Amino acid sequence: MRLFDADQTSRGGRRKAARPAAPAQVRPAESGDVGQVIALDAAVTGLAKAGYWSEVFQRYGARGAHQRFFLVADAAGAIQGFVVGEVRDWEFGSPPCGWVFGINVRPDARLGGIGTQLLEAICDAFRRAGVTKVRTLLARENTLVLSFFRSQGMMAAPFIPLEMDL
Repeated sequence: MRLFDADQTSRGGRRKAARPAAPAQVRPAESGDVGQVIALDAAVTGLAKAGYWSEVFQRYGARGAHQRFFLVADAAGAIQGFVVGEVRDWEFGSPPCGWVFGINVRPDARLGGIGTQLLEAICDAFRRAGVTKVRTLLARENTLVLSFFRSQGMMAAPFIPLEMDL
């Protein structure tokens, strides 16, 4: 998940803000948005994952309960970004908290506040669901997204991820 590209810089090396043509409205994802979400993700990751995003929409959009959220930032019918998350209860001994497991913004709309708008909207949804904490996981080398989340006030959590090869 990259939030902006290095080619979005002005003279002097400062990043210039890119803004969508129309103000973005954050709303729940609809079935007609899935194609744009797939295209946005493929443009950023280089992988078209149509089946994955269709399943995510079925679980978090179409059938999403009060603890599952798939939100999009829509500007005049064009999806500028998305965020997906859910409230998880008692895993690893943790009281219920919100988990963000996907966030992305179109490269030409980055630095315009869309990522912040999306994160604020899902955090509001988590608050309405009764939780007071939000968490996420990301790859340690994903410094761009790590910087975004830190700029939003997130910091290291009290858990240590472990893994092994199977």
